[in-house]
Parts: sequence; structure tokens; C-alpha cells
Amino acid sequence: MKPLVDAARAKGMMIATAESCTGGMVSAAITDTPGSSEVFDRGFVTYTNAAKEQMLGVHAATLAAFGAVSEEVAREMATGALAYSQAQIAVSITGIAGPGGSEHKPEGRVCFGLADVQAVRTETVEFGALGRDKVRQAACDHALGMLIAALSQPVCSPSQAHQ
Repeated sequence: MKPLVDAARAKGMMIATAESCTGGMVSAAITDTPGSSEVFDRGFVTYTNAAKEQMLGVHAATLAAFGAVSEEVAREMATGALAYSQAQIAVSITGIAGPGGSEHKPEGRVCFGLADVQAVRTETVEFGALGRDKVRQAACDHALGMLIAALSQPVCSPSQAHQ
């Protein structure tokens, strides 16, 4: 993950992660890279709903209304990771790695959140019933890609912002 570490270093930004179904895989992938201590603040592994509430400030009402595997929860996880860290960008992951799932929320559905100090965006990816290990790895890779893409975008200067 040298490209991610290099991009964060170039922007002077710290990263936080909020992970459920990946259980810390994104944090591990980042911290496997030499120099990551300059850009990685912390990771939250919030596997249970109670952990999501206690560690990230996810609202019980959001969990009740939408379920843990939802873009609404991914949004609150990402914003919570920013609020409870020193990071300027955070990614969140919540999904159903399998086995199992339901007709409404099938195996392989993973919701992501990406928050920075200006905005939050969410998305859902249907990886399909690839098996637990492959869904978790695909989700980890996708989250890392989201971070790299966000950190690789040019920053507009104050003079450009008014054009």
C-alpha cells in the first residue's frame, strides 16, 4: 500500500478506518507498509452493533431502521471514525461476508463510507457469494482503492475555489 501511504503523506493527511466484516484487514494492509506511522492514526474494529454505537457513535435508531449492513450505518461509522480520531480521512466497511445472508441482504453485500473534513459519500457493492475469505479480501481491496482515489485527487487552491 505504498501508493496510499505516499498519497496521504503528500497531502499531509492522517487516515482512520472503521471496519466490521473485514475485522481490521484494511488497517493491517495499511500498517504493513513502512512509513505508515506517518499517515495512519487508528483503526476501529466494530464487529457488533454495540461496538458501533460505543466506539463510533452510530445511533441505535439508525441500526434499528436500516440494519448494520446499510449505507446509513456506513456513513455514521465513517463520520464517527473522523470524530474519534486525529484523522482527516476515514473509510468504513460493513457487510455480509458469509456464509448466509438473506433475500433482502445477500451474502457479499458490503456498504462503504468515505469521510473527510468536507464531505461523506457512501456506496454499496454486491461482490456476490464468493465465500467469506474472498468477500472480505474484495471489500478490503475496494476500501483501499477508495482511499487511494480520494487522496490522489488534486486539491484546489483558494483562488481556484472561487472560479
